[in-house]
Amino acid sequence: MRVYSKGIRKLIGLVIIVCVVGGVLGYQSSFAKSTNNQSSEHSPNYPENENGQTYGSSSDAASPETEPELISAIGIDGTTGYVLKKDLDGEQPKSPQDAIAIQNNSSPDGRDIPLYEVEGTTVIGVFRVGGK
Repeated sequence: MRVYSKGIRKLIGLVIIVCVVGGVLGYQSSFAKSTNNQSSEHSPNYPENENGQTYGSSSDAASPETEPELISAIGIDGTTGYVLKKDLDGEQPKSPQDAIAIQNNSSPDGRDIPLYEVEGTTVIGVFRVGGK
C-alpha cells in the first residue's frame, strides 16, 4: 500500500510540474506575440509637408524608428518650429571607441541645431540639444 501511495505522489508531482512548465511556456509565447512588431502596429500616421517629409511630435511615436522626419520643438528663444530628426540624433557611433570619442568631444553646454518652418527648409531659430 505504501508503494502505491508513493507512486501516486510522484505522479501528482509530475503532473503539477508539467502544468506549471506548460503554463509558463504558453504565457511567454502569447506575451511575445503581443509585443512582437509593436512599433509597426502602433505607428502614428504623420502628415507630410510639400517636400514629402513627415512632421509631428515625437511623443506620438512608439519607438525612435517611428518618429517623424521633422519633430516639433521649441527654440531657445521660445519660437515653435521643427527640427530634423537626423540633426537631433546627431552623429551616431559605429563602435564603442567612436561613442567614447563623440562623448569626449561634445560640449558640456550642448549643441545647437537649426529650427525650421514646417516645410523643412526655412530656418526660423535655434534649438539646443543637451547641455544644462
